[in-house]
Amino acid sequence: MKPIAGMAAAALLCMAGAAIAQDTSMSFFVTSANPGKGGDLGGLAGADAYCGQLASAAGSTGKTWHAYLSTDSENARDRIGSGPWYNAKGEKIADDVASLHSATNNITKQTALNEKGEVINGRGDTPNRHDILTGSLPDGTKAPQTCGNWTMGGADGAAIVGHSDRTGLDDSDAAKSWNSSHPTRGGCTIDAFKGTGGDGLFYCFATN
Repeated sequence: MKPIAGMAAAALLCMAGAAIAQDTSMSFFVTSANPGKGGDLGGLAGADAYCGQLASAAGSTGKTWHAYLSTDSENARDRIGSGPWYNAKGEKIADDVASLHSATNNITKQTALNEKGEVINGRGDTPNRHDILTGSLPDGTKAPQTCGNWTMGGADGAAIVGHSDRTGLDDSDAAKSWNSSHPTRGGCTIDAFKGTGGDGLFYCFATN
């Protein structure tokens, strides 16, 4: 009976290990496209719903998705859960909120993929789409420029963007920032975003 008991114990240990195994399914992506109205994302609720829509279309289930966007009343860093987060290919982006906002995160051109697992065009590509809407400071807290809390899609306003490829015009920290590089110019339209190297894309994170 002892061998059987030992086998049973081993089986239970294996089951426990499987239960706590890390889920490396997609929990982070860059939107493959803008919803269609530039900086007017329907506020945070609209942006969150769009993240969920894209994730669902890509086959992701069982997750709650939030956009990495700040407003006058919310900080992007407080909206995205506790991590860890993985891209569509199972590559870890960051362990937690602190590491995400540190130099140790793994956001690069090769890992900041869209929900389909595709690389986002960066500096040197045509067209450049690396400007990602965040409305945030480097630590993930709110910046003044948010396209009217993501309700403006016209000729007025601006938004802080980061560079998904961590590359810019120089070697400054801002140019290499994934979440806080510079404000857009010329308003909050798609055409305005294209003028500084973007396409109105934003980051989506699973909160669970």
